[in-house]
Amino acid sequence: MNIYLLRHGIAAAKEDPSFVSDSERPLTRKGVKRMRKAARGIGRLDIEFDAILTSPLIRARQTAETVADTLGLDSAVEEISELAPDSTNDRLLSVLSRFNGEDNILLVGHEPFLGKFAGLLVTGNKDSDLALPQKKGGICHIEIDSLPLAQAGRLQWFVTPRQLRLLGR
Repeated sequence: MNIYLLRHGIAAAKEDPSFVSDSERPLTRKGVKRMRKAARGIGRLDIEFDAILTSPLIRARQTAETVADTLGLDSAVEEISELAPDSTNDRLLSVLSRFNGEDNILLVGHEPFLGKFAGLLVTGNKDSDLALPQKKGGICHIEIDSLPLAQAGRLQWFVTPRQLRLLGR
């Protein structure tokens, strides 16, 4: 199974008084524009996603929808609370077990949760402190044999947001 971890694009500042809570912060105009370019770059990687799972926070949902729309996969986006910033690795692994047998799953979420989840996948160790943080709009690919996670996965690649945008030209 191939797990792709995508951090949401550039969002409104945490200090912006226009938003009552962190969950309401959308992508900025610049964030939307850059995410469209990055999504075209993801398209150039020629990955056929079986599912796109996103955090319920608006900025992640917008990121997932931008990727799905660019790749022509509108119906593939599924919002799951297990990708919210306050979730746990165990909860996310439990949901992912529904996708055993699928080839390519895209997870759209937040730091530091995604980085810590990536660390778990590549070590196979729930007690590991390893984190693989990503920039906003960056993606990584980790290959695992199966779920439940029985052994360490293999980090295949990391692509920065700038590299994705360059690919998407």
